[in-house]
Amino acid sequence: MISEHLIEELRQLNRVEKLRVIQMLVNQITEEEAILTNTEYEVWSPYDAPGAATILTEMLEEARRQHE
Repeated sequence: MISEHLIEELRQLNRVEKLRVIQMLVNQITEEEAILTNTEYEVWSPYDAPGAATILTEMLEEARRQHE
């Protein structure tokens, strides 16, 4: 639990100091939980999948036929 004294001290900080506290806390949590550190995530894009439009069209047509 956060002490009232700490909360009061944080409230007295100026905007820049508050942002520094936030950044420090986020960095600490990231280090503790090893979140997003040295991890790469693949991002799929339809630009490299020319058949994707055809498959999507077929799925939509099938769904439309089922709901008729």
